[in-house]
Amino acid sequence: MNAAPQPCSHQSPQFRVLCDHQIEKLYQATLACMERTGLNVLSPQARDLLAEAGANVDGARVRMPPHIIHRAVDAAPQSFQLWGRPVGDARKQDERCSIEVSSPELGQSIADAVHFGPGPTCTYFVDPQTGERRRSRRGDPGLAALVCDALDNLDYVMGLALIDDVTPELSPVYEFADMVVNTAKPVMPWAYSVDNVADIHQIALALAGDEETLRQRPFLALFATFQSPLQHTREELDNVLWAAERGLPVVYLGGGTAGSTAPITGAGALVITLAGMLSGLAIMQLKSPGARVCVGAAPQPMDLRTARPTYGGPEMSLYTAALSDVCRYLRLPFMGTAGASEAKLVDQQAAVESAVQVLLSGLSGSTLVHDVGFLDCADIGSLEMLVMNDEIIAMTRRIVRGIEINDDTLMLDLIDKVGPGGHFLAERETAERCRQEIWTPTLMDRAPWEAWVAAGAGTMTDRIRTRLQSILRTHQAPPLPDGVEDRISDILRSAESRYRRSAV
Repeated sequence: MNAAPQPCSHQSPQFRVLCDHQIEKLYQATLACMERTGLNVLSPQARDLLAEAGANVDGARVRMPPHIIHRAVDAAPQSFQLWGRPVGDARKQDERCSIEVSSPELGQSIADAVHFGPGPTCTYFVDPQTGERRRSRRGDPGLAALVCDALDNLDYVMGLALIDDVTPELSPVYEFADMVVNTAKPVMPWAYSVDNVADIHQIALALAGDEETLRQRPFLALFATFQSPLQHTREELDNVLWAAERGLPVVYLGGGTAGSTAPITGAGALVITLAGMLSGLAIMQLKSPGARVCVGAAPQPMDLRTARPTYGGPEMSLYTAALSDVCRYLRLPFMGTAGASEAKLVDQQAAVESAVQVLLSGLSGSTLVHDVGFLDCADIGSLEMLVMNDEIIAMTRRIVRGIEINDDTLMLDLIDKVGPGGHFLAERETAERCRQEIWTPTLMDRAPWEAWVAAGAGTMTDRIRTRLQSILRTHQAPPLPDGVEDRISDILRSAESRYRRSAV
């Protein structure tokens, strides 16, 4: 006899790559890799922490017994908050901008758990006025932040540019300063050095008002990366340990290229990536138990014709969704990748690759999803890509929300009232629920042919460009607290003085 179905009125559609048995086998294989092969840990501070915890340290090579990883997973928070940045002299943090960085358990609803944002460090940028591909420069991260601030479905901000017209060692600090003045949404800076992290922290303190407020209601998370295969650099570890010790959340992400910096098989690439994620998590938890950390990955396949990593291939979405499965199993927040393309322009290829990635990321429940806006294998940042992906994310969120089944939504009384051959257009329930039930696009055209022609026969590309120019022309950055702009300038001048150069 079949068991009675459990009551459930609302189930999010979900995409799983791995079953529980596969997850456990992958996790155990990763633990074996970390204990047998080990990783290069190039930070003396991190090696000392691991040695004290019982790891086998042989020069830079560190082999970690499973208990270190188990304890780190247990110590890491399953959830933490990123707040909107303080606005105006009252330093009010708009809770509508805040996001919950949380790992829903397998089987739980993921409808509100996935948050999208751009990526960092693109060498080139598509000029929003001329359309030319040019070197990224100061001001581009501010434009990315302003556009994200205006778009409803971009939840946090990264710079989308690697600016090179400032003192090179201070590029991440200038980038953060550009971003925070142009958005109220959470910001994810990166850093070359502990000095960079300290400067970024000082800017954040100027906005928060004091260290305790920043610790309790952080509006930034430091973004850092590990290297594949199986290596943590000194600079990145020292950066995240400094941040974690001061209560700043950290996103720690990496991922090899299958066939070059990772094994050619998907399973082997997942082992390499998961080992980097979990060993980095363990180092931070040893330094600051309970540190707020979101692990992440951007594992890609190798293009067989060029040996170049490919950002647009289906394998990246597959690998990322599999790692999302593992992290939900371990109850760890996870950052994935979507909204990126190998295309050189915002064209049909960019739309196809972005749509597949965003949909699968939404359905797999990745907590944070970055790299929205990338073109040409993460080498070009595009504001038009942000605008297009905002629409794709909105569609995805409607799908992930699913269909609610209960006595109210079944509408049997209304069906009985209208009866066979009637229509529901004039019914009160239709008017009350239509905007909630039926998603309406902002960019995509649904008009009949004659109306489309009469309106100018604009293409999707035309509408994207019009929307972008409207944002850049009309959207206002949220106000800063009084005196903060001057304080940021002082911090930048002080940072410049370390390199004996004039402030930019």
